Amino acid sequence: MRITSKGQVTIPADIREQAGLLPHTDVEFRFDGNVVSIVRAATRKTDSRGARLVAHLRGRGDIALSTDAIMALTRDE
Repeated sequence: MRITSKGQVTIPADIREQAGLLPHTDVEFRFDGNVVSIVRAATRKTDSRGARLVAHLRGRGDIALSTDAIMALTRDE
Protein backbone atom coordinates (compact mmCIF):
# COMPACT_ATOMS: atom_id res chain seq x y z
CA MET A 1 0.00 0.00 0.00
CA ARG A 2 1.28 3.43 -0.87
CA ILE A 3 0.52 6.93 0.39
CA THR A 4 -0.62 9.26 -2.41
CA SER A 5 0.96 12.64 -3.16
CA LYS A 6 -1.97 14.17 -1.23
CA GLY A 7 -1.10 12.10 1.87
CA GLN A 8 -4.03 9.73 1.42
CA VAL A 9 -4.19 5.99 1.92
CA THR A 10 -7.07 3.56 1.40
CA ILE A 11 -8.09 1.44 4.38
CA PRO A 12 -8.98 -2.03 3.05
CA ALA A 13 -12.73 -2.77 3.11
CA ASP A 14 -12.42 -5.83 5.37
CA ILE A 15 -10.53 -3.81 7.99
CA ARG A 16 -13.04 -0.93 7.78
CA GLU A 17 -15.90 -3.40 8.28
CA GLN A 18 -14.24 -5.16 11.21
CA ALA A 19 -13.51 -1.82 12.88
CA GLY A 20 -16.97 -0.40 12.12
CA LEU A 21 -15.50 2.54 10.23
CA LEU A 22 -18.43 3.71 8.12
CA PRO A 23 -18.25 6.64 5.72
CA HIS A 24 -18.09 9.99 7.58
CA THR A 25 -16.73 8.31 10.74
CA ASP A 26 -14.36 10.69 12.51
CA VAL A 27 -10.95 9.18 13.25
CA GLU A 28 -7.77 10.29 14.97
CA PHE A 29 -4.17 9.41 14.21
CA ARG A 30 -1.83 8.64 17.08
CA PHE A 31 1.93 8.38 16.90
CA ASP A 32 3.96 6.92 19.76
CA GLY A 33 7.36 7.60 18.22
CA ASN A 34 7.45 4.30 16.32
CA VAL A 35 3.94 3.29 15.33
CA VAL A 36 1.10 5.27 13.73
CA SER A 37 -2.38 4.13 14.83
CA ILE A 38 -5.80 5.14 13.58
CA VAL A 39 -8.61 5.16 16.15
CA ARG A 40 -12.23 6.20 16.07
CA ALA A 41 -12.64 9.72 17.46
CA ALA A 42 -14.96 10.32 20.38
CA THR A 43 -18.46 10.73 18.97
CA ARG A 44 -21.28 12.95 20.03
CA LYS A 45 -24.13 11.33 21.94
CA THR A 46 -26.58 11.92 19.07
CA ASP A 47 -24.21 10.34 16.54
CA SER A 48 -24.82 6.67 17.38
CA ARG A 49 -23.64 3.81 15.22
CA GLY A 50 -27.23 3.15 14.19
CA ALA A 51 -27.73 6.77 13.15
CA ARG A 52 -24.53 6.68 11.07
CA LEU A 53 -25.62 3.41 9.46
CA VAL A 54 -29.03 4.80 8.54
CA ALA A 55 -27.42 7.96 7.14
CA HIS A 56 -25.05 5.81 5.10
CA LEU A 57 -27.89 3.72 3.63
CA ARG A 58 -30.34 6.59 3.05
CA GLY A 59 -31.11 7.07 -0.64
CA ARG A 60 -29.28 3.92 -1.76
CA GLY A 61 -32.38 1.87 -2.56
CA ASP A 62 -32.91 1.27 -6.25
CA ILE A 63 -36.47 -0.09 -6.20
CA ALA A 64 -39.30 2.40 -5.85
CA LEU A 65 -42.03 0.79 -3.78
CA SER A 66 -44.78 2.52 -1.89
CA THR A 67 -45.21 1.87 1.81
CA ASP A 68 -48.40 -0.05 1.03
CA ALA A 69 -46.53 -2.28 -1.46
CA ILE A 70 -43.79 -2.99 1.06
CA MET A 71 -46.33 -3.82 3.76
CA ALA A 72 -48.14 -6.15 1.35
CA LEU A 73 -44.85 -7.99 0.71
CA THR A 74 -44.15 -8.38 4.43
CA ARG A 75 -47.68 -9.65 5.04
CA ASP A 76 -47.56 -12.06 2.10
CA GLU A 77 -50.70 -10.51 0.56
